[in-house]
Amino acid sequence: MSKPRIVFFGYSEVGFECLSLLLERGDNVVGLITHEDNPHEKIWFKTPAAAAKEKGVPVFTPESVNNPEWREKIATLKPDLILSVYYRNMIGTKILDLPPLGAWNMHGSLLPGYRGRAPINWAVLHGEPRIGMTLHRMVKSADAGAIVDQAGVDLSPRDTAEQAFRKVLPCARVVLARQIDALLAGTAKETPQDESKVTYFGGRKPEDGRIHWGQTSRQIFNLIRAVTDPYPGAFTDVGPARLMVWWAEPDSPATRGGKGAPGEILSLTPLVVATADGSVELTKTEWRNAPAPVLRVGQVL
Repeated sequence: MSKPRIVFFGYSEVGFECLSLLLERGDNVVGLITHEDNPHEKIWFKTPAAAAKEKGVPVFTPESVNNPEWREKIATLKPDLILSVYYRNMIGTKILDLPPLGAWNMHGSLLPGYRGRAPINWAVLHGEPRIGMTLHRMVKSADAGAIVDQAGVDLSPRDTAEQAFRKVLPCARVVLARQIDALLAGTAKETPQDESKVTYFGGRKPEDGRIHWGQTSRQIFNLIRAVTDPYPGAFTDVGPARLMVWWAEPDSPATRGGKGAPGEILSLTPLVVATADGSVELTKTEWRNAPAPVLRVGQVL
């Protein structure tokens, strides 16, 4: 009896890890549908294409799978099961309905919280103490299908988004390893999501890194750690020049007792800026777009 045919949709290092697990097990992966690397994006992670090519799995990079041509191509692969892991585009129901064993997704949050895009960055930005990976059935609405399994890890209040990603990455492989045999046998147990606990967040753009000094010191610090390198970074503009803030301290000796109007420069060495409830020390910065301007104490950013 031939092994069930798996079509794998995936990207990112989470996709790499999960596809690698299937290939190590000898599962019958008949195709990888993935993305071309974006030349404008810093690719700091492994991607599943390398794992697929090493094992001779056909790799496809359509701009959209939801047109008749690509639906037909996927149908000719005769998938018994579809698995999506960090694939960045929505997959239409005509494709999700193809495999008799269902279509399943690995999402980077503890659903039903943080449906949508960039869940780890959003969780760090909101100061969440715990994040995770969830395996769930794919349905028409994003990340809304019944849950099969999930695993989580604790975060430090100082973890960057990349550190959080590294902590949670193994959870995806753990969950898939626990459940892949049940998925392939059609016996996976499903639990509907509690709709009263749903939160949803959209994709993040570089402009979303703008610092709003009227927020609290902790909120500003959480933004900085959520978007610092390798992500596009937090920033504040001073005329034509942009000050990138790669790290800050919300509670350093230089910030204690510091008060002023939000955005007011309280000190130049070290650079300390007032917030809604105190101040933050900007410890790693970079000027872009124009020469560094002359800053002065009392100036409001």
